[in-house]
Amino acid sequence: MALGLNGFRPDLNEATRLYLRPVGLFPAKQVPGAFVLAGGRFAFAIAEVILRDGPVVRRAVAPVSDILAWGRTAGEAASERLESLLGALTRTRPPLAGLSLDRPRLMAILNVTPDSFSDGGAYFDYDAAMARGEALVAAGADCIDIGGESTRPGSAAVSAEEECRRVLPVISALAARGACLSIDTRQAAVMDAALTAGAALINDVTGLTGDPDSVSVVASRTAPVVLMHIQGEPGTMQEAPHYEDVALDVYDWLEARIAVCRAAGIPEAKIAVDPGIGFGKTTAHNLECLQQLTLFHGLGAALLVGLSRKRFIAALSQNEPPMARLPGTVTATLDALNQGAQIVRIHDFEAFAQARAVWEGLYPGEAVSANVTGSRG
Repeated sequence: MALGLNGFRPDLNEATRLYLRPVGLFPAKQVPGAFVLAGGRFAFAIAEVILRDGPVVRRAVAPVSDILAWGRTAGEAASERLESLLGALTRTRPPLAGLSLDRPRLMAILNVTPDSFSDGGAYFDYDAAMARGEALVAAGADCIDIGGESTRPGSAAVSAEEECRRVLPVISALAARGACLSIDTRQAAVMDAALTAGAALINDVTGLTGDPDSVSVVASRTAPVVLMHIQGEPGTMQEAPHYEDVALDVYDWLEARIAVCRAAGIPEAKIAVDPGIGFGKTTAHNLECLQQLTLFHGLGAALLVGLSRKRFIAALSQNEPPMARLPGTVTATLDALNQGAQIVRIHDFEAFAQARAVWEGLYPGEAVSANVTGSRG
């Protein structure tokens, strides 16, 4: 990676892919007039411009003003692409599923499954699921993501009928209590039934590729959707994941899925993206994606990150079981917030609600008072 644009030739061709990744973020209130990332709490004045020609990737870091000037020398197409990317990077994200994105939103996980990697089926029983769901509502969860099929590595598919049997009673009951609910599914029939039961958001680990009817269901129901990246399918995705450049490959895949959704009539304002940490990715792949999260704001969509209790946390530490990965989850998730993620998907809601409260004190938004008092003890 070069510092500055000296020697960064503008010899682009029609096949060249151009990307822009903000770097060196700082609190937006500190430097009025800087480029504010996604209308949030952080801003940037420097970015990494990336050119990709097949397997060849060139990178340079420079002030955004210099990058825009360089783009004008590279031709009309490059200049327009840079202006479009900068617009997508800085545009304030609209509410999603009724949730304003003026603060980081916490999506609490509720697995109504017998075999999820993270909780071992603790909420498979309806009464247990409802007890946990009601506790999350009482604790102030912004959204509860309800899933009836485990998508852990090596998992087997569940029929739509069985998935509906597991999730619909819980969705109906919690929706009646006023909860904002998401349905975590890759099956169109489950999406449709869950929306009817009261779900407000579709969260699909396959980015609407797992079922040929899913795009049309989301479009016809005018539902907001989270498009997550996955390489392969859950049963085999961790056998031999491979990428030319993982962050760029994931970006290109998500950009293509957004285009499919737009063509089907799904508005951009109803689309969020998720790079899919742990889904067809090694520990090194996961880290590369997390280190380059600001790249994905260039897609112009709300950014959701789900890394709670993932295996890479244990791989970096002492191979802890899922329930013992809270410290690593908090560390990585706070770093995602520091890169502008608008939504984080988590298991340990109560612990992370506290972490968010402290984070918001450190990086206050417009709604957070600067007059915070406390005591030492």
